[in-house]
Amino acid sequence: MLATAFSSATLGVDAYLVDVEVDVARGGIPKFVLVGLPDAAVRESAERVAVALRSQGLKMPGTRVLVNLAPADIRKEGPAFDLPIALGILGASGQLPATALSDFLITGEVSLEGGVRPVSGVLPMALTARAQGKRGLILPAENAREAAIVRGVEVYPVETIRDAIDVINGLGKAFTPEDVTATLADPAWPIDLADVRGQEHVKRALEVAAAGGHNLLMVGPPGSGKTMLARRLATILPPLSFDEALEVTKLYSVTGQLGRERALITQRPFRSPHHTVSDAGLIGGGSIPRPGEVSLAHHGVLFLDELPEFTRSVLEVMRQPLEEGHVTIARAAASLTYPARCIFCAAMNPCPCGYSGDTVRPCTCSDSQIARYMARISGPLLDRIDIHIEVPRLKHDELLGTAQGEPSKAVRGRVQEARAIQARRFEGSGIFVNAAMGSRQVRNYCPVASDAEVLLKAAIQRLGLSARAYDRILKLSRTIADLAGADTIGVGHVAEAIQYRSLDRQL
Repeated sequence: MLATAFSSATLGVDAYLVDVEVDVARGGIPKFVLVGLPDAAVRESAERVAVALRSQGLKMPGTRVLVNLAPADIRKEGPAFDLPIALGILGASGQLPATALSDFLITGEVSLEGGVRPVSGVLPMALTARAQGKRGLILPAENAREAAIVRGVEVYPVETIRDAIDVINGLGKAFTPEDVTATLADPAWPIDLADVRGQEHVKRALEVAAAGGHNLLMVGPPGSGKTMLARRLATILPPLSFDEALEVTKLYSVTGQLGRERALITQRPFRSPHHTVSDAGLIGGGSIPRPGEVSLAHHGVLFLDELPEFTRSVLEVMRQPLEEGHVTIARAAASLTYPARCIFCAAMNPCPCGYSGDTVRPCTCSDSQIARYMARISGPLLDRIDIHIEVPRLKHDELLGTAQGEPSKAVRGRVQEARAIQARRFEGSGIFVNAAMGSRQVRNYCPVASDAEVLLKAAIQRLGLSARAYDRILKLSRTIADLAGADTIGVGHVAEAIQYRSLDRQL
């Protein structure tokens, strides 16, 4: 007898439907055959399912069982097919109404006792279930909150195979979703920009970076507060919209990093990989490519501390995501594209010892050592970083003073107003922030006053700026003007933007 259960698997950040076709022969030698390009974890489901069914008091057919996972040209990974295989066997052997299986998309790993364990990638699976017109989604109880984010499909959490049988027979109870979108409007951050003493010019640079989506590099001695400032950049970004939160949650879902207690990521992500990270860890990779840190920072902040300590190859592969906002990974099995639209924030010392230009401790590095240290950051990578800002050592009165700076909420309000101006400017173009403008948009939306144009030409000649750096200054000027509510870019806006290219001035 033949029965078909429906499951799903992820490919990139999306999921596709998998037909679990089960045929139980009427006679012959007992044998379990699994086809459809399964990996080792899927092939092992034969033993898990057989023991799990017996543990639940159900019968494992004593004849030949053939299971086909279609489409057969895509490799299947992981234990998420255990539960649909088990229910398909029950349907094909007459222990369950086989026709009722078609109403549901089923996923879950089974234990030897017949329990159902959580799996990764449930959110894109729920979206697939809705797109395929399935009435319900049968899945592990620990994944229910994540799947319930998707409206239009009923979620049936189960803890055992017996619970799944009850759902198929119409006895199951659908999960009642909670409203998890309320925290999007005002996310609760445990840190605040007001915690940072002094460094007002750096806080201003963070505000400009957040308002226009600009990449940022902080240069300063150890202990000047670079990491502390970077960690608070995400707190002044506008709250995630529901669509943005859904995109971020999908990425964390397919990598198994969502956490069972969270249904939706409601805060801008902040990722800070160690400098020993590999190319694949940062950008993504593997035989079947998985998202890397730059994609997990989508709609948030990617922070690289001690930038020159990262290997040259790791830094150079950052060029595509910084420029295009996505990462394409090509393999023999698949070519996948992951979103990577984030603010890139980095920090570094001005020299190997860290005290070049410091007012307290003398630098022990030679000019050649400093030159080699700075050369670890290539010119093309620097061109893709809009803001270079110096972070000096705090003075004693700033460090010991009691004055509080502006809280993140106040700065975030101004950032939201500037983002609203950009949203109206770029409506319908697929661009959302000034940093994403191409050369055509720069010409159309960056009108420069005559006195500002004179200053800009002088800066190009004096600093020897590349064409890309010139565009960066114009985009920065546009963001500074938006924060001021100005339509035309004035001389003050250009002057501030030029100040944010400190490495260009030094080099």
